Amino acid sequence: MVAKVKKRMTVSKQAAKKSDVERFNRRKLSALEVRKQYQIEITNRFAALENLNDSEDIKRVWENIKENIKTSAKDSLGLYELKRQKSWFDDECLQFLDQRKQAKVQWVQDPNQSNVDNLNNRRHEASRHFSNKNKEYLKATIDELETNSKIKGIRDLYKCINDFKK
Repeated sequence: MVAKVKKRMTVSKQAAKKSDVERFNRRKLSALEVRKQYQIEITNRFAALENLNDSEDIKRVWENIKENIKTSAKDSLGLYELKRQKSWFDDECLQFLDQRKQAKVQWVQDPNQSNVDNLNNRRHEASRHFSNKNKEYLKATIDELETNSKIKGIRDLYKCINDFKK
Protein backbone atom coordinates (compact mmCIF):
# COMPACT_ATOMS: atom_id res chain seq x y z
CA MET A 1 0.00 0.00 0.00
CA VAL A 2 1.38 3.40 -0.99
CA ALA A 3 0.08 6.75 0.17
CA LYS A 4 1.04 10.34 -0.42
CA VAL A 5 0.61 12.77 2.45
CA LYS A 6 0.71 16.52 2.02
CA LYS A 7 0.72 18.88 4.91
CA ARG A 8 0.35 22.64 4.67
CA MET A 9 1.16 24.90 7.54
CA THR A 10 -0.20 28.43 7.41
CA VAL A 11 -0.62 31.29 9.80
CA SER A 12 -4.03 32.86 9.89
CA LYS A 13 -4.21 36.53 9.01
CA GLN A 14 -5.94 37.43 12.26
CA ALA A 15 -3.22 35.80 14.36
CA ALA A 16 -0.52 37.64 12.41
CA LYS A 17 -2.26 40.99 12.92
CA LYS A 18 -2.84 40.54 16.63
CA SER A 19 0.75 39.70 17.47
CA ASP A 20 2.35 42.94 16.29
CA VAL A 21 -0.25 45.44 17.49
CA GLU A 22 0.35 47.20 20.79
CA ARG A 23 -2.93 48.53 22.15
CA PHE A 24 -3.17 50.88 25.10
CA ASN A 25 -5.93 50.80 27.70
CA ARG A 26 -7.70 54.02 26.71
CA ARG A 27 -10.60 53.37 29.08
CA LYS A 28 -8.35 54.47 31.92
CA LEU A 29 -8.41 57.98 30.47
CA SER A 30 -11.93 58.42 31.81
CA ALA A 31 -10.44 58.58 35.33
CA LEU A 32 -9.35 62.12 36.17
CA GLU A 33 -6.14 61.11 37.98
CA VAL A 34 -4.89 58.95 35.13
CA ARG A 35 -5.75 61.61 32.55
CA LYS A 36 -3.77 64.25 34.46
CA GLN A 37 -0.82 61.89 34.91
CA TYR A 38 -0.83 61.17 31.16
CA GLN A 39 -0.98 64.88 30.33
CA ILE A 40 1.94 65.62 32.66
CA GLU A 41 4.06 62.85 31.15
CA ILE A 42 3.33 64.00 27.60
CA THR A 43 4.15 67.63 28.38
CA ASN A 44 7.40 66.63 30.11
CA ARG A 45 8.49 64.48 27.19
CA PHE A 46 7.62 67.12 24.59
CA ALA A 47 9.38 69.82 26.62
CA ALA A 48 12.55 67.79 26.19
CA LEU A 49 11.90 67.56 22.44
CA GLU A 50 11.70 71.34 22.00
CA ASN A 51 15.45 71.62 22.46
CA LEU A 52 16.16 69.60 19.30
CA ASN A 53 17.76 71.22 16.26
CA ASP A 54 15.78 71.91 13.10
CA SER A 55 18.61 70.44 11.06
CA GLU A 56 17.96 66.89 12.25
CA ASP A 57 16.45 64.31 9.95
CA ILE A 58 12.65 64.49 9.91
CA LYS A 59 12.32 60.70 10.10
CA ARG A 60 14.42 60.54 13.25
CA VAL A 61 12.42 63.38 14.82
CA TRP A 62 9.14 61.61 13.98
CA GLU A 63 10.43 58.33 15.46
CA ASN A 64 11.45 60.21 18.60
CA ILE A 65 7.99 61.79 18.93
CA LYS A 66 6.24 58.48 18.30
CA GLU A 67 8.43 56.69 20.84
CA ASN A 68 7.77 59.37 23.46
CA ILE A 69 4.01 59.05 23.00
CA LYS A 70 4.19 55.26 23.22
CA THR A 71 6.34 55.18 26.34
CA SER A 72 4.24 57.78 28.17
CA ALA A 73 1.03 55.92 27.25
CA LYS A 74 2.55 52.62 28.35
CA ASP A 75 3.66 54.14 31.67
CA SER A 76 0.40 55.87 32.56
CA LEU A 77 -2.27 53.82 30.79
CA GLY A 78 -0.78 50.38 30.49
CA LEU A 79 -1.44 47.91 27.71
CA TYR A 80 -4.91 46.65 26.86
CA GLU A 81 -5.20 43.02 27.79
CA LEU A 82 -7.43 40.92 25.64
CA LYS A 83 -10.06 39.10 27.62
CA ARG A 84 -9.84 35.38 27.45
CA GLN A 85 -12.88 33.56 26.26
CA LYS A 86 -15.16 32.60 29.11
CA SER A 87 -14.97 28.96 28.36
CA TRP A 88 -17.02 26.36 30.11
CA PHE A 89 -14.21 23.82 29.84
CA ASP A 90 -12.45 23.83 33.22
CA ASP A 91 -10.32 21.56 35.43
CA GLU A 92 -13.29 19.41 36.36
CA CYS A 93 -13.91 18.73 32.67
CA LEU A 94 -10.25 17.80 32.28
CA GLN A 95 -10.63 15.24 35.07
CA PHE A 96 -13.61 13.66 33.29
CA LEU A 97 -11.62 13.62 30.08
CA ASP A 98 -8.66 11.93 31.79
CA GLN A 99 -10.93 9.31 33.36
CA ARG A 100 -12.44 8.58 29.96
CA LYS A 101 -8.97 8.23 28.42
CA GLN A 102 -7.84 5.88 31.17
CA ALA A 103 -10.94 3.72 30.69
CA LYS A 104 -10.24 3.56 26.96
CA VAL A 105 -6.61 2.55 27.58
CA GLN A 106 -7.80 -0.23 29.92
CA TRP A 107 -10.28 -1.41 27.28
CA VAL A 108 -7.61 -1.44 24.55
CA GLN A 109 -5.23 -3.43 26.76
CA ASP A 110 -7.88 -5.91 27.90
CA PRO A 111 -11.11 -5.86 25.87
CA ASN A 112 -13.38 -7.77 28.25
CA GLN A 113 -17.00 -6.97 29.07
CA SER A 114 -16.26 -5.16 32.37
CA ASN A 115 -13.83 -2.78 30.65
CA VAL A 116 -16.38 -2.16 27.88
CA ASP A 117 -19.04 -1.33 30.47
CA ASN A 118 -16.59 0.89 32.37
CA LEU A 119 -15.69 2.73 29.15
CA ASN A 120 -19.34 3.25 28.21
CA ASN A 121 -20.14 4.54 31.72
CA ARG A 122 -17.19 6.97 31.62
CA ARG A 123 -18.20 8.20 28.17
CA HIS A 124 -21.77 8.73 29.32
CA GLU A 125 -20.68 10.59 32.48
CA ALA A 126 -18.23 12.78 30.56
CA SER A 127 -20.70 13.72 27.84
CA ARG A 128 -23.40 14.45 30.41
CA HIS A 129 -21.01 16.63 32.40
CA PHE A 130 -19.84 18.48 29.26
CA SER A 131 -23.38 19.19 28.11
CA ASN A 132 -24.38 20.42 31.59
CA LYS A 133 -21.37 22.73 31.77
CA ASN A 134 -22.09 24.06 28.29
CA LYS A 135 -25.74 24.72 29.23
CA GLU A 136 -24.65 26.59 32.39
CA TYR A 137 -22.24 28.69 30.35
CA LEU A 138 -24.88 29.52 27.75
CA LYS A 139 -27.39 30.42 30.46
CA ALA A 140 -24.85 32.74 32.12
CA THR A 141 -24.08 34.35 28.76
CA ILE A 142 -27.76 34.91 28.03
CA ASP A 143 -28.24 36.41 31.51
CA GLU A 144 -25.31 38.75 30.85
CA LEU A 145 -26.88 39.79 27.53
CA GLU A 146 -30.15 40.46 29.30
CA THR A 147 -28.56 42.63 32.00
CA ASN A 148 -26.59 44.58 29.38
CA SER A 149 -29.78 45.27 27.45
CA LYS A 150 -31.58 46.40 30.62
CA ILE A 151 -28.84 48.77 31.80
CA LYS A 152 -28.31 50.02 28.26
CA GLY A 153 -24.70 48.80 28.03
CA ILE A 154 -24.89 48.78 24.24
CA ARG A 155 -21.17 48.30 23.61
CA ASP A 156 -20.93 45.32 25.94
CA LEU A 157 -24.21 43.95 24.59
CA TYR A 158 -23.02 43.89 20.99
CA LYS A 159 -19.59 42.61 21.99
CA CYS A 160 -21.20 39.75 23.88
CA ILE A 161 -23.55 39.02 20.96
CA ASN A 162 -20.61 38.84 18.55
CA ASP A 163 -18.70 36.54 20.90
CA PHE A 164 -21.82 34.42 21.24
CA LYS A 165 -22.21 34.13 17.46
CA LYS A 166 -18.60 33.01 17.05
